[in-house]
Formats: sequence, structure tokens, C-alpha cells
Amino acid sequence: MRYVIIGAGAVGGTIGVRLAESGHEVTLVARGAHLAAMRERGLTLRQPDGEVTARLTAVDGPGDRPLPADTVLMLTVKSQDTAGALAAWADAPVAGGGTAAERLPLVTAQNGVANERAALRLFADVHAVCVWLPATHLEPGVVVANGHPHPGMLHIGRYPADAADIDRAVAADLTAAGFVAPVRADVMRWKYGKLLNNLGNGLQALLGGDIPDALSERVRAEGVATLAAAGIAHTSTAEEAAERGDKVQQRPVRGESRSGGSTWQSLARGAGSTEVDHLNGEIVLLGRLHGVPTPANAAVQRAVRRAVRERIAAGAFPLAELEKMIP
Repeated sequence: MRYVIIGAGAVGGTIGVRLAESGHEVTLVARGAHLAAMRERGLTLRQPDGEVTARLTAVDGPGDRPLPADTVLMLTVKSQDTAGALAAWADAPVAGGGTAAERLPLVTAQNGVANERAALRLFADVHAVCVWLPATHLEPGVVVANGHPHPGMLHIGRYPADAADIDRAVAADLTAAGFVAPVRADVMRWKYGKLLNNLGNGLQALLGGDIPDALSERVRAEGVATLAAAGIAHTSTAEEAAERGDKVQQRPVRGESRSGGSTWQSLARGAGSTEVDHLNGEIVLLGRLHGVPTPANAAVQRAVRRAVRERIAAGAFPLAELEKMIP
């Protein structure tokens, strides 16, 4: 199969280069300085055991040429960019007739739990991925992937539930590329478990590594209570730890440990937006729908939005100011 990676950042860049190195035709989709750098000198993937530079086709959109019928579209943009990416690619023509939304599988390898529903409004064949992949993208043309001995664990299954032949085929390709890729009929249960873990991303982006345990626990407890009220199943931390085991450990690359998660990276790059509305904001939304107070998550959401608006550096938001925002 051929792969179009829509969003060649930390996650998409790692997946794209690894798939290409294992023999697949891969097209990377990006924009701005990152796209220009990849077109000029390729995409460099730095890993604990060395680095590789892949010179792959890099584009900013679907273009006019029909996509081959054996193409898999893999959506790896941040959740706040999902709507634009779906709109850009849904009507792309496919060889033999029809559009991408009608004929091609769309795989959502993203944080958050709202992307799949949004995709299903346009695409007939949607497959979700729960992403455990420690990687960083701060420099145009460069991705640093800290996972070892495997670069990441990518649970995949059809949305909203079950598993299909395409899930098994994509999982086989990912496995050959070095990932751990279980096929899950209940992949959204894993994604909701990952959502609870990602509620700390906003805290890390605001405060850096100095996060009070009580604050982290309160943010997560609100998430657990909200999912319970909504009747949404999720994996436990013990289940996740047993699944991950020692398959994906974070190792230094060139002697440097990973700086921060996805939300921290957005602030560090000055990206102008973050996925906080789809992480802590998802808990706030569910809380409002089901009558569960979520003041800590709402405060984190507001504070990260303020950090973006006022260009506050990653990790530099005052703890006292955040605590004042929580009733």
C-alpha cells in the first residue's frame, strides 16, 4: 500500500520515514518552513540508535492528480487542524473514479477522541489509532523520536468499533516498520484511556516539569468522573502499563532527553494554537453535558489559550496564577 501522511510533524514524520525505510511509497504533507526544509534536504529522523534522512515527496495538499486506489490516508495533524485537513482531502480524486472520502481508508493517528467522529461525517471508511509515540518536532526538516526498542505503539481498529482487513494490513505494515501495532476492536476504549493521560499535557506546557502532584491528580480525577458519568469505557493505567511493558521506553537521542509533549511543543514552536480544546476541553464539554464540575480542566484550557495568545513561553506560566483560576 501507499501512504499519504497528512501532517509530517513528530508523530507523522516518525511514521512516514519508518514506513518509507521499510519499502513503502510515502508522501508527506506539511506547510511553511517545515515543508520547504523537507523539499530542500529531506526529513531527518533522529533516533536513539542513529539517524536517517529520507527524501520523500512532500506536498501541501492533494493537488490535481488522482490518488492511486491503493492509497491509505493517515491523518496525523493536531486535533485543532483536523477540520481543515479533512476538507482539503475529502474531494481529492481517486484513479478509476470517485473521491478520497468515498473510496480510501482514512486512519486517524492523533490525540483526542473527537477526530474520528469529525472524519466520519465526510469519509466512509475511518480507522482510529491510539498513539503511544514519544517524539519531538521543533526544527524544520527534523523529527526526534525517543522510543526504544520500538519507536512507538500504535493500536488500530475501525471506527466506531470492530476491526477490518485494512486494520490488519496497516498493522502489518507498521509492524514491519518497527512499531508495535495491535489490532483492537475496542480501539476507542484505548483512546479514551490515552485522553486521560493527555490531560497532563496542558499542565506540562504551562508549568514545565514542576507540576504539583495534587494538581495533576485533580485534573485526572475530573476526567475519570466525567467519563464515568458519560458511560464511556476507558483503559486503566495498570492495563496500559502491562500492554506497553518494556516495548516503548524513552531513550536520549544524541545525549538529550525528550523536552516535552505535544502541547509543550506547540508553545515552544510558537505554533499559534494547541490541542488543549480537544484534550482538557473534551473533559469540560463532557462535564457540561453530564453535570460533572470540571474546574481544574477548564482552568488549564483557559490558561493554555492565554499562553498562546500572550506568547508565554512553554513552561513559564506562573503556578500561582493558574491556581487562582481554579475555583
